[in-house]
Amino acid sequence: MSARSAGTSPNARHRVSIDDIEWADVILVMEEKHKSRLVAEFTRMLEGKPVHVLDIPDEYKYMNPELVEELQRSVPSILGID
Repeated sequence: MSARSAGTSPNARHRVSIDDIEWADVILVMEEKHKSRLVAEFTRMLEGKPVHVLDIPDEYKYMNPELVEELQRSVPSILGID
């Protein structure tokens, strides 16, 4: 399994690109507003790609240990690998 990290904000370290969307089989976002931004920008490219909202507040720094733990708890069941 491979993963990439990208943001929806213009200030993101790596902003979501067309290449990221094409590469992904599944897309996970932290908040509903992130999904809305992706749909607004990449509507046609997202057809047939599941986009899951994790309902995790986007208030963590990159690789924050608490965020990593939360992702380890929530992501496996979404991907069917728990």
